[in-house]
Amino acid sequence: MRISVSILLALALAACSRPAATDCPPPSAADPIAADSAQTTDPADAQPTPTLPETPEAIEVRADDGHVLHMWLLASPAPSPRPAILLLHGRTWSSAPDFDLRVDGEPALSLARTLATAGYAVYGLDLRGYGKTPRDADGWLEPDRAAEDLAAALAQIREREGQAPDLLGWSYGALISQLAVQRHPEAVRKLVLYGYPRDPDARLPEQASTGEPPKQANTEEAARSDFITAGTISEAAIAAYVAQSLAADAVKVDWRDIHQFNQLDPAKISVPTLVLHGVGDPIARQLWQAKLFTRMTVEDRQWVILPRADHAAHLEQPADFVRALRGFLED
Repeated sequence: MRISVSILLALALAACSRPAATDCPPPSAADPIAADSAQTTDPADAQPTPTLPETPEAIEVRADDGHVLHMWLLASPAPSPRPAILLLHGRTWSSAPDFDLRVDGEPALSLARTLATAGYAVYGLDLRGYGKTPRDADGWLEPDRAAEDLAAALAQIREREGQAPDLLGWSYGALISQLAVQRHPEAVRKLVLYGYPRDPDARLPEQASTGEPPKQANTEEAARSDFITAGTISEAAIAAYVAQSLAADAVKVDWRDIHQFNQLDPAKISVPTLVLHGVGDPIARQLWQAKLFTRMTVEDRQWVILPRADHAAHLEQPADFVRALRGFLED
């Protein structure tokens, strides 16, 4: 079984096919293996820093039911050997504030721009009701619908780029990503489940939601809630995240039929997968990550825990996050 050691952290779980989560220890801090930590020069990194467009390109994705979703692309105009990657947002905020946060003097807080500068074609997708994508007429969103919308976006990227892209889903987006990849494994090259917020043993009852969606207002408190670990992000950055998040998503999206997540099965993931989260993440509980990781059967998988970070690890420890991410994608 091929279970890589992270270039940042992590002693991966060795020789575990489908044990109980308690049968194998979680990753622990360790010195990187010499062969993995050896620094080599990648031809894509040796090129001059590319000039990126200030505003991402807007792209329309038409779902199988005709609904139009907003997707954006940030990429250098120069050719690059890197694959494309699609970034999928979480439960509350859309893709731009999550992955293309703009803060004066802190360019590393835009994951999209960091990856695009490294040669990736970076796509961001807004699910129904998020960002610039309108809600359905009934105002609701369901996991099955979101997974098929994601599959449509992935297919469009594959057509544009000539090969299947990588996929990173954060928090709720990790669940939607897994559901889409279980159904459409050909749609992605590699999968990143970041901040995975679910117990794989959970079974939710069916609960009908047929009335009007509540459409509750999002709040500054909600936008600040992901930043827990003291000293990991500036107040200016948090304020920028709050402002950009509320501007993009003033109203909380309403989900129903959450029992559809009962279809999730780690053993049905058949593409190379990285499980990634901050050590202090209260939403992505470590036991849940252990169950997820040890119940996968795909051989090419990694589990990385980032120190001094919690649910928004890509904003709290951006350099370490990108190092771990690229280490997996470029392996």
